[in-house]
Amino acid sequence: MMPTLCRASRAVTPLLAGARRPIATSAPRHAIYEDVTAAIGNTPVIKVNRLAPAGVNLYVKCEYFNPCSSVKDRLAKAIIEDAERRGALKPGGTVVEATSGNTGIALAMVCAQRGYNFVSTMAASFSVERRKVMRMLGAKVVVTPAPMGGTGMVLKAQELAEKHGWFYARQFENEANPAYHAQTTGPEILSDFAGRNLDYWVTGYGTGGTFQGAGKVIKQARPDVKIILSEPKAAPLITSGEKQERTEVLGVFGAPAKGHPAWTPHPIQGWTPNFIPKITEDGLNLKLEDEVILVDGKDAIETSLQLARKEGIFCGISGGATVATALEVCKKAPQGSTVLAMIPDTAERYLSTPLFAEIDSEMNTSELEIAKSTPSAILEA
Repeated sequence: MMPTLCRASRAVTPLLAGARRPIATSAPRHAIYEDVTAAIGNTPVIKVNRLAPAGVNLYVKCEYFNPCSSVKDRLAKAIIEDAERRGALKPGGTVVEATSGNTGIALAMVCAQRGYNFVSTMAASFSVERRKVMRMLGAKVVVTPAPMGGTGMVLKAQELAEKHGWFYARQFENEANPAYHAQTTGPEILSDFAGRNLDYWVTGYGTGGTFQGAGKVIKQARPDVKIILSEPKAAPLITSGEKQERTEVLGVFGAPAKGHPAWTPHPIQGWTPNFIPKITEDGLNLKLEDEVILVDGKDAIETSLQLARKEGIFCGISGGATVATALEVCKKAPQGSTVLAMIPDTAERYLSTPLFAEIDSEMNTSELEIAKSTPSAILEA
């Protein structure tokens, strides 16, 4: 059972002897966790104040508050615990998975805590810092050719699982993924907005676990909420209307038979691999989405930067993409509407990507001017 967390506003201690004002402290959690995986979930919803248009309430659910800083911590815990219950994963066993990085990091964390080995397959196009984080957590990372995209790294994971008898996590087809979001993410959102308006919920898709799992619960409890699904303008897989071809792998049907013809490379890492995941397709078949909106990669990057500079919300390109989509929703939403967007991960996963392309490690002209405005400790070029 997940510990119950108190989400009250900041607590204030009594006046200390000689103090002139109370000392503000963090709200008590009322929980001591037995291991790091118990801290997954219960991520905060934060209001966007300066970027949102007047008359519309925009909020974001910040999944980078999870222990390894992404929504994929939920997926990893779900898949490993499900495999343990079914007896598919034995003590000291090895887990293998294809990942753009966040799922790999999350699985590496859970495997480290539980004493399993973890092998990740990852396309060379994804950021190098993700490889380093996985390796720091004890994982082995097998890098696959960038032109083969998501299908290449999936194929390699399938081959490794079959050859070595390893447990294949199947994040794109594993029903434990959306089931966990239905048990946690969706109910968290309903709890946070109990007694409040919630008119639109905006999300992208990587595996589709959040979209299908949380979306199903939200629609059942509050059918008036409009679910907005977003995908990259450069990879309009769902929007194209073309079906994804599927095949059977290791006795389970649902894996992509080949890449989707509507896909082209895009900068929104973790979103929209070069195939439509079965979990996403299952959510579409349930008709959970009210609208699919395309987002440009440049707008996603710019929105990530604006969230950092104007809101202090330090998120990755995928978070920027979701919020950019939510801002488009805000433009058309009736006055007084409430919009919630998902933020999957932290900007620190993107240090070597276009998100940080114009952010230098050296002092710029204005910083040099500030440095020289006083006489001491001036660093000469």
